[in-house]
Amino acid sequence: MKQRRILICGIAVLVFAGTGLFAADHTPTNAVTATTAVYVPDTTHQNEPLPDGVLAWNSLTQESTVAADVGKAGFVFSFTNISPGNVTILDVHPSCGCTTAQLPPLPWVLSTGTNGQFGFTVNLAGRTGMQVKTVNVKTDKGTKLLTLKINILPPVAPSQSEAERAHALEMAKTDRQAVFHGDCAACHVKPGDGKYGPPLYTAVCGICHDSKTRASMVPDLHNLKIPTNVDFWQTWIAHGKVGTLMPAFSSAEGGSLSENQIASLAYYLNATFPSQSPANK
Repeated sequence: MKQRRILICGIAVLVFAGTGLFAADHTPTNAVTATTAVYVPDTTHQNEPLPDGVLAWNSLTQESTVAADVGKAGFVFSFTNISPGNVTILDVHPSCGCTTAQLPPLPWVLSTGTNGQFGFTVNLAGRTGMQVKTVNVKTDKGTKLLTLKINILPPVAPSQSEAERAHALEMAKTDRQAVFHGDCAACHVKPGDGKYGPPLYTAVCGICHDSKTRASMVPDLHNLKIPTNVDFWQTWIAHGKVGTLMPAFSSAEGGSLSENQIASLAYYLNATFPSQSPANK
């Protein structure tokens, strides 16, 4: 084999004729490049129930009781890999979009004896009563279902003395929109934030129409003797009536409700309090 020595950038290089190979004085010709294996999780058992003895949980069901005006509820589930080998978290899937998870990037590999935890936040805007959410946790060893329960307490209206109630009534007679301002807003505006349909009715309508101390000039919606329909309810809610205690709830007229909230109330009222028109009986 013929060879000749050439000088490239001050480095002596041997060129071997007919081989297409060259070797610098400082570089071996038989160098091997090492590669790192790509991790591919085993998904064979991901849809099977997770056996006992794999992950030990602090609890599988957590409950929380919150006030009516609390917008979110938080939960933390802790666990430990008690199996003799690795466990890989493949997916964490809440039952609805109102629940979000806080966790590391997936897949998440947990070696034996490793502790971990999931954080969950549930958006409670516009919700009332008991809320039940689930989270499906998939691992390479099987699936486990976590349950979140939130009991939302009913809103508590500030108590009023007879003198305060009488004063508020006189204010409403003078200015029917007064319920949306000052101290009155605590009862007539804030409880309706983010609510629609039945919860909105309870928060902003029932407080007057269903009250045990309902003023005589406030109609009992359960016993209306006039024909009603969706348009009827929507008009009354949005615009109220001048010269009465009924305010205009439309935000365009200084009220507290959006068009969508008013529409939700109109459809709820139309279904809940059927028209008393003889023609509809």
